Amino acid sequence: MSEDNYTEVTNESWFSRIGGAFKGIIFGFVLFIAAFPLLLWNEGRAVKTYKTLKEGSGTVISVPADKVTPANEGKLVHLSGKAVTEATLTDPIFAVSANALKLRREVEMYQWQESSKSETKKKLGGGTETVTEYSYSKVWSGNTVSSSSFKKSGHENPNSMPYHSEELVADNVTLGAFTLPSSLVSKISGSQALPISSELSLPQELEGKAKRHDGGFYLGADPSSPQVGDVRITFETVPPTDVSLAAQQVGSSFAPYQASTGDTIELLQAGTHTAAAMFQKAQSDNKLLTWILRAVGFFLMFAGLGMIFKVLSVLADVLPFLGNVIGAGTGIISFLIAAVLSLITIALAWVVYRPLFGIILLAVAVGLIVLVKGKLGTAKKQTTAAMPPPPPPRS
Repeated sequence: MSEDNYTEVTNESWFSRIGGAFKGIIFGFVLFIAAFPLLLWNEGRAVKTYKTLKEGSGTVISVPADKVTPANEGKLVHLSGKAVTEATLTDPIFAVSANALKLRREVEMYQWQESSKSETKKKLGGGTETVTEYSYSKVWSGNTVSSSSFKKSGHENPNSMPYHSEELVADNVTLGAFTLPSSLVSKISGSQALPISSELSLPQELEGKAKRHDGGFYLGADPSSPQVGDVRITFETVPPTDVSLAAQQVGSSFAPYQASTGDTIELLQAGTHTAAAMFQKAQSDNKLLTWILRAVGFFLMFAGLGMIFKVLSVLADVLPFLGNVIGAGTGIISFLIAAVLSLITIALAWVVYRPLFGIILLAVAVGLIVLVKGKLGTAKKQTTAAMPPPPPPRS
């Protein structure tokens, strides 16, 4: 075993586990309840966004970027061109400059990092033994890693970093005859490394402390053999680049376009794209977000039910094999109940927004209810069979 590893063994009694399981019921109930409004809100959000983008795709007009047409004032317009700026961004500390849309200073420090993995075994009588192995490695991190809570001493990190990452954004970015607002400039991505010039002088405070390395600055003795506390500083820019956007024309600039749904449209993508392609991509992103939030809602419900039912398996853990049987059964039941209730919740939302699809989902949910009832009956039979017979009455 490496000297940078540390193993901790902890034990928990059956009564302590029961107490924890009962406390977990409260938190599990909160998770379970929270899943319903999340799922309902998500379906409403998805439909509203779909209608907003559908309306936008039908009303947007493509215009040239090289001139501002007053007749398009207030309309949803689409255009493509090169986002440029005449501004020169300069890092306030290191005096690194570039003609760019964005200039970012990236600061990382070499630090200890603690990782852990645990294995818990049940013991006869309902208690558990947990073996946790902590390991330590050195990594480059852009944030300060606190070592005050590390399990093993000898892995101390500095309390703070001498410099921090920072991003500068040009305040006068144009696209043809138009000026981009900050809300659209913030959406422009596509950074690339900016090697520092060999002619650039080091800041006076870094003389004798820093050296040039790998296109940036290095604070430490030897870049090829970094030590805890060493710092490396690099720079990157978002140079002038081709973009496509869809937003409301306001004078020679843009603002979010408000659709009849109450939602707004303000799209920007890197590269040259047609309006149809941009709205299709936005609809795809909406679908992806919808499914992600559906999964989150289901997981909250499933996790909440698991915490609510956990007390049953803990009570049965007096005989570990019996607790495993009950745990597996309640896990399956929690999954099925969460699936049923998630489908019902989504279906009820869709009955309002899209009745046909909602009715289909309700039919699927009914089928799952029948399956859950069958599993509950099977689990009950297994539990009854696994339980030891009661002792005979004393004469």
